[in-house]
Amino acid sequence: MKYLLVAVCCCCTFQSFAQGAAGSGSTEGQTSAFFQEASYPHNYFRDPLAIPMKLAANFGELRPNHYHMGLDIRTQARENLPVFAAADGYVARVSVEPAGFGQAIYICHPNGYTTVYGHLNKFFPALAAYVHDQQYRRQSWQLSLELPPTLFPVKKGDFIAYSGNTGGSQGPHLHFEIRRTAGDVNLNPLLFGMPVPDNTPPTLLRLAWYDRNQGIYEQSPHILPIHRGAVPSCDCLPATASWALAPSLLIVPTTRISFALSAFDTQSGSANPNGIYEAGLYVDGEPVVGFRMNNISYDNTRNINAHIDYKTREMGGPFLQQLFILPGYPAPTIYASPANHPGDGVVPLEDGRFHTIRIEVKDTYGNTSRLQFRVQYQPATDITATASTSYAPPAYTLSKKFYVGMVDGLETPDFAFYLGEKSLYDSVTVGATTIGYPGSGLSLPGGVSAVQAIGEPWIPLLDPVLVRLRPISSTAKDSLQAASSTPVPVDNIVMVCFNGASKDVQRPQWQGGWASARWRQFGNFQLVEDQEAPVITLPGTPDGTDLSKATRIVVSVKDNLGAIRNFRAELDPPADCKGGQWLCFTNDKGLAYIYYFDEKCPAGRHLLRITAQDVAGNEATKEIWFTR
Repeated sequence: MKYLLVAVCCCCTFQSFAQGAAGSGSTEGQTSAFFQEASYPHNYFRDPLAIPMKLAANFGELRPNHYHMGLDIRTQARENLPVFAAADGYVARVSVEPAGFGQAIYICHPNGYTTVYGHLNKFFPALAAYVHDQQYRRQSWQLSLELPPTLFPVKKGDFIAYSGNTGGSQGPHLHFEIRRTAGDVNLNPLLFGMPVPDNTPPTLLRLAWYDRNQGIYEQSPHILPIHRGAVPSCDCLPATASWALAPSLLIVPTTRISFALSAFDTQSGSANPNGIYEAGLYVDGEPVVGFRMNNISYDNTRNINAHIDYKTREMGGPFLQQLFILPGYPAPTIYASPANHPGDGVVPLEDGRFHTIRIEVKDTYGNTSRLQFRVQYQPATDITATASTSYAPPAYTLSKKFYVGMVDGLETPDFAFYLGEKSLYDSVTVGATTIGYPGSGLSLPGGVSAVQAIGEPWIPLLDPVLVRLRPISSTAKDSLQAASSTPVPVDNIVMVCFNGASKDVQRPQWQGGWASARWRQFGNFQLVEDQEAPVITLPGTPDGTDLSKATRIVVSVKDNLGAIRNFRAELDPPADCKGGQWLCFTNDKGLAYIYYFDEKCPAGRHLLRITAQDVAGNEATKEIWFTR
């Protein structure tokens, strides 16, 4: 493929759009060519901390397989700051988990919204005692509890927790969300008047264009730098900024193109690059398509993979946010187009004329950045500059072109895979090939099937791919009845999907000598016979140790495939069976298991029995005596 940027002398004027003087963090009073504006209550929710609100991340930032669904509020690099209820309501849910929000509180409010407070270190005393009791009743540290309205009512400004760094957090902060209670849909908290001043327009970094006569995953984007234009002389609010390509005429050798953009936003007094709120594409002055970071549920957050150029990002490139809608992006989407001018973001250029492209990027305050240039189609023979977008599929043994909505697969005597109608966002060639055998190639230790490379990790999946493998080693064949039509239990065999050092492990289902499992990604797949039990250690706690002055016990559990399924700790169990006092060991971030001494462990000499089981069913037990 070939394209050329041509310098032209032209006077570009941007259309002005009505922008009302909005309150803090609101788009009320502004107009949008793409979205119906909604009013959200201001001054109803307070800042959940008692320090100036500064953001480490905003709503809609781009993350692996999901959007960031709230505000990350800085806690001055500290933990254990008091967290307060943002408004009157009641604690409707609490959750404790090793990843995600860690320890979190959900408060329902009478105005139809729910606020969420994540990565907490500790709940307020009455709630902490209730959760502690429930953990012992259910014998599970990890919990998700739905609570009745009368159990823990709160008033605006009530102390509810201490901030922390639990769960998927990578540093001390408070994660804060506002959801519409009905439907559990997340809304952008900055639309509610949160006290975060902002008079800075978004920053544009790069533009990409795509040949839409090809599938999005069967090409590479043409990426062009964006330059800051003239800085406005006035101090008007909302602020505006102009941006440009240099040169400003883009000539392309294809009749249908689409665009994507890299950009970020900042707040006043901060250089932290946060996500953008809204972007819109205009062709010859007419609005075509736009997206907005608002009204997103966790049920749909994985569709970020249809919003970004997933292939480019997975291959180490930048985030590119697409100003077009892929055919397999299911409703509801973050995109919209005018009712009188529906469009999917594909720009037709068959007429060979110059077309004016304008892209507008806004934040929740109405601060706007605009990029304008012209584009024209010319056949490739008329262009001297070249850049390849050709796609050469890998050397698959088998391959097939799959289309959106297609239910199909590939089958061989040794493996098969199947895609559902909602698996793909765009058409793409998916293939497979054998890349190793037990003991050779890319085989994992204990492999009992060939290693099958299926698809490419840069093809995103919405619905999972079903992978079926048949073992070929003699050890596995002895335990299977190939002609059987009923499930045959196969001890210690798991299916592993791996890409580089990354591994996911599942215990497959068996039928007729085949192992089956569903996966949310393509990669390398192999059946592995795992006979290694997890390894349990207690660093710094030898058998017989005196822990009378200690506050906790730390246990480390390692597995050869990194797939621990069960962990259990019992105090003073009977010698011949389980049934001792279950102890509540935390497992924050999936790292060490930690027991903080509580009322379940009185003074005296005790036996601690630790049991751990991996996904394959291998079990390890370790016992130590200690004095409390």
